[in-house]
Parts: sequence; structure tokens; C-alpha cells
Amino acid sequence: MSTTHFDLTNKTILLTGASDGIGKALAAYLLRMGASVAVHYNSNEASAKDLEEQYPDLAKAFQADLSQEKAVIELFERVVGHFGKLDTIILNAGVFLKHSSTAITEEWLAVWKKTMAINLDAVGLLTKLGLDHFLPRGKGRFVYIGSRAAFRGETEEYLAYAASKGGLTSLARSVARSFGKQNIKSFIVSPGFTRTRMAESFIATYGEERVLNEIALKELTRPEDLAPLVALMCSGGMDHATGATIDVNAGSHIR
Repeated sequence: MSTTHFDLTNKTILLTGASDGIGKALAAYLLRMGASVAVHYNSNEASAKDLEEQYPDLAKAFQADLSQEKAVIELFERVVGHFGKLDTIILNAGVFLKHSSTAITEEWLAVWKKTMAINLDAVGLLTKLGLDHFLPRGKGRFVYIGSRAAFRGETEEYLAYAASKGGLTSLARSVARSFGKQNIKSFIVSPGFTRTRMAESFIATYGEERVLNEIALKELTRPEDLAPLVALMCSGGMDHATGATIDVNAGSHIR
């Protein structure tokens, strides 16, 4: 566990996809730093409730299927209704779904649409809702969890995933350029392969040795390795890096 400390007392954060993998590691770290966190989940209620039970005064679990537009809007409204305000929105939720170009077109397109709905459409909608909330308050921050795939590309089975993360990255940069004068900041964290359940399907297909051979370090990045960076962004300590993309990929893709 990192000994780095950021004072996030009185900071309220909405974190999507917070019940597993990178999201849960971020939520746990932010809560330890004193932040109030809206812990979004889709199906893993037990994991989300676990954080709520550990930090009853700071954490609150919220269920929403981000592939559904109405659910996204209702999530935002419930979170603001409970906490009263938001300081940061961390857009972490995403799917990593395989759809080979050799598949039947209809099946391929169904995976494309589902990936875009969760990884990009929901992110865009939460960005709009966030801007509507932040602008009257005169401040706010977005942290977008992107991917190395946006810059390096992916294998042909994951075209939708790479495209969705490319769109997310462009959106985040546009928010930074467009709303900085209104005191709204926007950052992108770009992981490579991280030791999460979402990456296990790729590892199962290609083998862990192939993944390890791509990186410069001896072991895969852990979700916990991203947490101090995201906390620093939430704290205000990186505001003059608005619009920046920070790579956390164990040296597998250096730009």
C-alpha cells in the first residue's frame, strides 16, 4: 500500500465501474484519503456494498446499467441528490469485448454497439451532465480512464474497444481546451494491460508470457498502481496538466 497521502476531505467524487478492478482500487484509495465517493456498479453489488460498509460515512453504492441512456441520467441525478454536489467525475467503467472480423456482421456490429454504448456514449452523456453541474458552481474536474489502445491500436478482435478509447481521449482533450477558462479541468489516465478481471480474457487467449514480453518491467501493472496519480488529479495538484494524457503501461508503449 502506498504511503503517499492526499487530503481529499470534503471532495465528492462519482466513480463509474467502482466495484471491480481499477475502479475498486481507485475507490478504496480515494476513500482512505477522506473523499466521499459515489461507488457505481452494474452487477457486482456485493463488492460495491463492501466499500459502503467499510466507509459508511463516505461511500454510497449506486447501481446503473450504463448501456441504457435513461439509467445514466438517473445515476447522475441520484448521486447529486444524495451528496448535494460533485467535485470530480472519474469515468472508469468500460467493457473489453472480443469480436473478430471473421464473425458474422450482425454479431460483430452488436458487440461494436454495446462497447460504444458503455465505453463512449455513457461517457459523453456523463460529461454533458457533469458540465451542466460544474459550470454554475465555477469548478470541476473530469478524470477519464483511457487505454494504451487509443495510441498503439489493438488486435483485430478488439477494434471496438480501441476505437471507443480513442473517442474518449479526444473528448477529454476537447473538454480541457473548451472549459479551462471556466475552471473545469480534464485528465486522461492511459493504462496498458493491468492485472484485472477484464484483461483475463486476453491473457487466457494469448498467454501471460506474451503480455509480459511487451512490457519493460518484470510484472504487470496492478490497479493500485494508478490510484495515487488519480488522487493527485482529484486533489487539484495537477490542474496545470489539464488535457494531459498520463501513460501507466509499464513501458509497453512509450510516446
